Amino acid sequence: MQTAVDEATEEQAIDDNTVVAPARPTGRAAAVCYGVYGWLTFLVCLAAAVPGALLLPGLERRRRWVGAAARAWFVVAGIRVTLTGLERIPAGHCIVVANHASYMDGMILQALLPPRFSFVIKGEMKKVPFAHLLLRRIGSRFVERFAAGASARDARRLLRAAAAGESLVFFPEGTFHPEPGLHAFRAGAFAAAIKAGLPVVPLAIRGSRQILPARGRLPRRSRLELTVLEPIAPEHRDFHVSRTLAEAARQRILRALGEPDRTDGRPAHAGRPTGRG
Repeated sequence: MQTAVDEATEEQAIDDNTVVAPARPTGRAAAVCYGVYGWLTFLVCLAAAVPGALLLPGLERRRRWVGAAARAWFVVAGIRVTLTGLERIPAGHCIVVANHASYMDGMILQALLPPRFSFVIKGEMKKVPFAHLLLRRIGSRFVERFAAGASARDARRLLRAAAAGESLVFFPEGTFHPEPGLHAFRAGAFAAAIKAGLPVVPLAIRGSRQILPARGRLPRRSRLELTVLEPIAPEHRDFHVSRTLAEAARQRILRALGEPDRTDGRPAHAGRPTGRG
């Protein structure tokens, strides 16, 4: 019969000979691994998108190709995407306005919106030759933000494009910030909508800030949710003044986001905006 001492000795021997499994990577290490994987897979999808964007005939074909490459990245990166309300986008021409929270936002909408939309991009992207070429090949329109003369010229071009029936996508905040919240909207998109008589479609993006924050270097896995809200038709009571129309669209997006209102007079952040518009 084994004594208590013998049992204790045996248990100690078992403990001494037990092979301890290697510790799992810490949360930080796992995040870095995923971030590196995210960038590598993004570069692969970008490499697949470039030939089609440069060589395919027809603007719609090029947009479809680039959108498919962007959707492929969401799949391989394990990012779950939920899109609701797509049926609310009018069959005819319109102007989509969305909140801006990350560098990812343009790619997200390129992947999920119909290929008839042209994106309004900050004019500084013209100074990045490869990006400028790629964006121009998918029909993006560039707006100068700081030079008054060039800005007015670009605004007139957008007005003419909208009046001609072109569907446009704007990020009317103009930039994005590290902290959650919706900032004031610039009036340009809404002036174009009024002049052209095109409905304004507000769209709320949730989750892109978590995937790639304003000051983040590595992407992170997160859920992505897009909600297309009820369009504001030209006959709406707020449609005749650009500032009023802008605020009506902003309030709809704000309610859908559930984030702070950054136009309430309180400082949003001590630092300068870090977005790229």
